[in-house]
Amino acid sequence: MSSFLLPLLTKKREVDTIIRDTLDNLLVLRFGRPQDPVCLHLDDILSKSSREISKFATIALVDIDAEEIQVYVKYFDITLIPSTIFFFNAHHMKMDSGSADHTKWIGSFHSKQDFIDVVEALFRGAMKGKMIVSCPLPPDRIPRFQLLFKDL
Repeated sequence: MSSFLLPLLTKKREVDTIIRDTLDNLLVLRFGRPQDPVCLHLDDILSKSSREISKFATIALVDIDAEEIQVYVKYFDITLIPSTIFFFNAHHMKMDSGSADHTKWIGSFHSKQDFIDVVEALFRGAMKGKMIVSCPLPPDRIPRFQLLFKDL
């Protein structure tokens, strides 16, 4: 696929730097594995969209298996991959997509346009000072997951 066009972050320092230094742009961080088929599908969508959204968004891939990245994996409670997390001016952006978890997008997008619509909605909300926005996609194009809890 064409994910080689996007930067791959494997160190905590790299993630900290890109979050801190991405100003006035939406930062899209995809947490996943480079060899996972769903991650490869999402990476293809991200790389094909990167040129169209380059004026208001930056995309980077984060290798979830890297040892230094485990701090972020625990902090954002990343148990399902791929998980996509959004930032604006070092602030975590959230999206209400009808699930209990507003902190991240779990799974892949159905199409390039779905991803662009989500990024535009987040960017517009961030420009208005909002930290959480409503998902612009219809419910049938939002991935749903059944979370099972053990030993509660």
